Amino acid sequence: MKHIFTIILLSIPLLSDTLDGLIQYATSYSTTAKKSQTQIELSQTKRDQSKVEQYGSVDFVGDFTHFNTPRTLIPLTPTVLQSGVPITTTQDLILSGITYSVPLFTGFAQTRQIEIDDLGKQMSMAKAHLTQEQLIYTIRSLYLSVLAQKELFNAQKAYVKALKKLTEQIEYEVKIGKKAEIDLFKAQSDLSASQTQQEILKSTIKMTKATLSALVGKDAEKITPLSIKVKKPSYNVNKLFEQASGLTKVAVENMAVAKADKMIAKSKSAKLPQVNLGTYTGKNYGEDLTSSEFEDETLWQVGVNVKWNLVDFGKRDLNIQEAKIAKMEASFEKEQTLLDLRKLLIQGVENIKQSYAEYRGNSAQLDLSKKSESIEKVRYENDVATLNDLLLAKAKRQVAEAKLIESKYTYQKNLYYVDYLLEKGARK
Repeated sequence: MKHIFTIILLSIPLLSDTLDGLIQYATSYSTTAKKSQTQIELSQTKRDQSKVEQYGSVDFVGDFTHFNTPRTLIPLTPTVLQSGVPITTTQDLILSGITYSVPLFTGFAQTRQIEIDDLGKQMSMAKAHLTQEQLIYTIRSLYLSVLAQKELFNAQKAYVKALKKLTEQIEYEVKIGKKAEIDLFKAQSDLSASQTQQEILKSTIKMTKATLSALVGKDAEKITPLSIKVKKPSYNVNKLFEQASGLTKVAVENMAVAKADKMIAKSKSAKLPQVNLGTYTGKNYGEDLTSSEFEDETLWQVGVNVKWNLVDFGKRDLNIQEAKIAKMEASFEKEQTLLDLRKLLIQGVENIKQSYAEYRGNSAQLDLSKKSESIEKVRYENDVATLNDLLLAKAKRQVAEAKLIESKYTYQKNLYYVDYLLEKGARK
């Protein structure tokens, strides 16, 4: 029996979800992860589509035409006319054959499009990484929220238990005439309010867990606590910002600028001649009007088509200018991304410092409020202080404990936020 009990105790943690476990599951199976993978596959498909377009296309063609006057199955040439061979004519001409057409020269437009789609694929992969970082940070934040709410709930539960004990004691002292009945009413009122707050916290935990489960893609009802150590931060924003050049979010902006360059080059290709190769082989069929027999003739042809637009009244120049403006916008976006990143890093580091200071202050406040509560309890038991003084001291101690819990988890959230800005979430 002892061994069975030990096995049950050891298996309990296995039933809980760890933060790393939820992150690993979400980055593989959540709808967010699947959507990111779909975007990568879509960009790969577009790239493949651009590559195969340079090989042209082979098509089967067919046609049936009825004419009001007879037509020949093949074009007539002087040699045929002079040969004396009867010419097959028909009013119902049937055509079937195979065509192959391929662009020989597009002013490098196809090459530029392939390069653009290559960048598009790289950008999709980079954006998928950024989405993963966002997902990890959001899961961490929600996970910490659940832990904070559970710890607040446990603290509130202990507070309610203490108020119940105090209420029972006052109720007994009222019966023996030691305390006034008004004290009992006050204690019962505080107890009722505290019980309501406990139920609110319980409901909040359920809602936050539901949000976390929906994000992860699996039930996260039981989660494992984290060990949080609050220590004095020693961040240097300038050193952190030096890492910006290697961040994926900056790489995405660089690729956007490069893509804009390719779009300019593609727009310029419209000023060059367009050369296409076209081939055809097939047969013409029809009933010979002179012999009533069904005849056929084989035809094939090869042709090269050149098209060079000389005047378009500035349309191509406008397209080029539009592409150049798009590049300017991409350059501005890159610059703004770096400015925003520096701003967010400063805010993130300062938030860590603030939450650390709040934690230290709340810790000292809790120690003082505990001492104050102990003193007021002794004073009340000796009829030196009123019940209001004792309840106020208890309430202040409870508020100080709640603030300490919140500041601890806020500190950790701020650490995770800086990791998110520096894209360290997936590496931890």
